[in-house]
Amino acid sequence: MPPAAVIKKEIAMNKQLLRVGEAADVLAVSRWTIYRWVEEGRLEGTKIGRGSLRVFRTSLDRLVQNNKTQEMNLTV
Repeated sequence: MPPAAVIKKEIAMNKQLLRVGEAADVLAVSRWTIYRWVEEGRLEGTKIGRGSLRVFRTSLDRLVQNNKTQEMNLTV
């Protein structure tokens, strides 16, 4: 049986809007980093209710894709 953290990540990745803590868990960064990245425009979010921030899952996917490193071609 997978650890609880893995299950939480899988559930989070199936949601359209993630709580700040869920987004932080998925990207393995702090909640404050998520807030900063939303403020900087690196992630897209929306306020729900009385100011509760949610992060769009698509913006997490885009951030990861845009920051992927290319495989190095090593020849001997």
